[in-house]
Amino acid sequence: MAASTALPACAVPQTGPLAQREFPEPDHPYRSPFQRDCGRIIHSRAFRRLAGKTQVFTDRGSDHFRSRLTHTMEVAQIARTIARALGLNEDLTEALALVHDIGHPPFGHAGERALDDAMQQYGLRFDHNLHALRIVEYFENRHLDFRGLNLTLAVREGIVKHSRDYSAQEHPELAAYFLDRRPPLEAQLIDLADEIAYLTADLDDGMEAEILTLEQIRSGVNLFERYFAPLAAKHPGAPEKLLFQEALKLMLNALADDLVVEIRRRLVAEGIRDLEGIRRAPERLAVFSPEIEQLRWEAKEFLYRNLYLCEDMASGHRQAAQVIADLFAEWMADPSLLPPGYFGQVEEEGAARVIADYIAGMTDHFVLKMHRSVRKMVVPGRQ
Repeated sequence: MAASTALPACAVPQTGPLAQREFPEPDHPYRSPFQRDCGRIIHSRAFRRLAGKTQVFTDRGSDHFRSRLTHTMEVAQIARTIARALGLNEDLTEALALVHDIGHPPFGHAGERALDDAMQQYGLRFDHNLHALRIVEYFENRHLDFRGLNLTLAVREGIVKHSRDYSAQEHPELAAYFLDRRPPLEAQLIDLADEIAYLTADLDDGMEAEILTLEQIRSGVNLFERYFAPLAAKHPGAPEKLLFQEALKLMLNALADDLVVEIRRRLVAEGIRDLEGIRRAPERLAVFSPEIEQLRWEAKEFLYRNLYLCEDMASGHRQAAQVIADLFAEWMADPSLLPPGYFGQVEEEGAARVIADYIAGMTDHFVLKMHRSVRKMVVPGRQ
């Protein structure tokens, strides 16, 4: 990590309005509010279920592919390192990284698209950020005095805003989350730490799955080749796998280093010295430099073209979409087939929203089990 002057005045403080909870609780004698948030997220059922949710691959015969959970841990490590280099609030950054994917449904982005398509038939949308907020505010129910995890305002704001901005006109229910202001840098970091993690990890998993080849990556990802070629020249005869891993590490470091340097450069250029300045900035300040942004975009396009949307993955995506579409349609036709706890919410929330909530919480294994079960059921009066 490149050396960087710390920017503590821009950090979210450990006390104050952003460290408050909806339901007041006594301070902990030796844990900050954001450390407590980390613990609550890690110990939640929704967090544990990330171990059974697809990152890129569902079942390719290897235990080494990333799941949503292992991906989340990698994002948390990268994000916390960047926050430390900038003198930001590490505990808050870690909490946001740990929770950033908690609202994803099974089967990765294919599952999310399928669920959103199903919801649109009823004039609704599925958004994994907003679903994550529902999880931490309502579905996690482990406390006597309140429903949800009762996370700090800073973490709940970051769940909503870490990767996109929401319109107050379209989402009046989010008014408490400062929609007219930029999120703190701790939240802005998360989306790019996520990118750093998956750009490098998905190259690794794509090679492990034998979908990508080293030759493809070297010719299609210039940021990778920038490090691989000198390593190969310096270590003739070294195993390609080790050269590949070493180049991936250097690629990851380059992305993280650039983000630290560019954030600091922009803060200095804009004369921003504190959190309020970040809030009022005309645009987000957590960005890569123009050169690295171009290389990042090239790597992302390479992965979409050669991995995410390749024919080898397409059949799995189609199967995932069909499973979710079948379940959604079956339960919309007869919501009484839902478990009692969910069926009881249909009158208040509407069947489509309740069904989406139920499916989104499932692991890959469980959604396939439910699909087999529901399709076998014979319901009197229905064909």
